[in-house]
Amino acid sequence: MGTCAPPNKASPAAFTENGDSTDKEILMNRLLLLSAAVLLTACGSGETDKIGRASTVFNILGKNDRIEVEGFDDPDVQGVACYISYAKKGGLKEMVNLEEDASDASVSCVQTASSISFDETAVRKPKEVFKHGASFAFKSRQIVRYYDPKRKTFAYLVYSDKIIQGSPKNSLSAVSCFGGGIPQTDGVQADTSGNLLAGACMISNPIENLDKR
Repeated sequence: MGTCAPPNKASPAAFTENGDSTDKEILMNRLLLLSAAVLLTACGSGETDKIGRASTVFNILGKNDRIEVEGFDDPDVQGVACYISYAKKGGLKEMVNLEEDASDASVSCVQTASSISFDETAVRKPKEVFKHGASFAFKSRQIVRYYDPKRKTFAYLVYSDKIIQGSPKNSLSAVSCFGGGIPQTDGVQADTSGNLLAGACMISNPIENLDKR
C-alpha cells in the first residue's frame, strides 16, 4: 500500500560569524518548510476505501466537522483488513488546507477470509501500513503493524505525530491466528513443505527456520 510522508525536515538556518542568518538562507528554509507542509497536507492514505462519515459540528462555510471511516487490506497479511476512524476538521480552514485534525483515532482489524496467510520472515519487523497528513503543520496519522511470533498475533497501533512533537493518544487492535475463522490445526504444526499451520493461519518462511540457519 502506498504511503506518503513529508520531505526531510529542513535544518536550522546556518549562522554567519556575527550571529545573523542571511536572507537567502532564511528564504530557502521557509520554502522547504512550506513545500513539506503542502506535500503532507495533500498526502492521501494510499489504497483505502471510504466507508462512511458522521457529522459532529455544523459549519456554515465548508464541510462539517466529522468522523471519517476508512478500510484497507493489509498488503502483507492475506485475509486481514483494518478499519480506521478519525476526527476531521471542516469549515473554512479545510477549504484553504489550513485545518489541523484532532489526534483522536481508533483502529479495528479483523479476519476477512477463512484463512490467513503470510510470510513470517517478511512481517517480523514493525511496518507502517497506513499514513496520511492530518494538518498543514506537519502532522500525520499512521498505523504501524507489529508481529508477535510467540503468540502468532498481529497488533496494529494508530497514533499521530508531528515533526516537533507528537501525541500520546493511541488505539490498538490485535488479530490472532487462533482468534476465529476455520482452524487449520488446534496448535502449531509443520506441513511437508516446511511451512507452519497455526490455527487459521498458513505461515510460509517460518522465523524458527531462519534462526536455525
